[in-house]
Amino acid sequence: MASELIESKLKNLPDLPGCYIMRNANDDIIYIGKAKNLKNRVRSYFRGAHDTKTEKLVSEIHHFEYIVTKTNKESLLLEINLIKKYQPHYNIKLKQGTMYPYLKITSEKDPQLVISHKVEKDGGIYFGPYPNVTAATGTQQLIQKIYPLRKCGKNETRACFYYHLGQCIGCCDHEVSKEEYDAQIKKIQRFLNGDVKTIKDDLAAKMNEASERLDFEKAMDYR
Repeated sequence: MASELIESKLKNLPDLPGCYIMRNANDDIIYIGKAKNLKNRVRSYFRGAHDTKTEKLVSEIHHFEYIVTKTNKESLLLEINLIKKYQPHYNIKLKQGTMYPYLKITSEKDPQLVISHKVEKDGGIYFGPYPNVTAATGTQQLIQKIYPLRKCGKNETRACFYYHLGQCIGCCDHEVSKEEYDAQIKKIQRFLNGDVKTIKDDLAAKMNEASERLDFEKAMDYR
């Protein structure tokens, strides 16, 4: 049974995307999560049955707070950065026995952005770990949409499928200068190191460009 404090806060939860932050009686952050609908997700912790680990988490929740975001994509990015910053106990404990995913910029001539479940001494640049595969994949897809790298095989002789989707920089179709490719890599590194503002600005710019071309479907995709 939730406390009066929690019940009063549950009543005010919005039907909006965002992140929620669970705290114990000492005001320590013990768990951080994201939701497409904050009201439904946070209420679910205090309604119905759960597995043993989740029940233990819920028993320690004294109060919670939340941050509303404009989109589900934004809530994903916020969740990743908050977990990296605070390293909540239960975000780690609930995932024990699993391999945390990383994003890796490979060490090839034309590097790719891939998901890896372990860090190796292979010359690649690793970022993470991420709380789960969904978070890693979502981040990878978002980056590939804004800052496309080579996504096709090394020996393509014509424009690949991903190039036509705007998800490959086009090494397969035309000569991409080292400077141009390195610039993409640097933007990705800045973002993965926490510079969220840059990708938001670039998303807004691409959305405006698509709108000016009357490509409203693409503009909505960038939103």
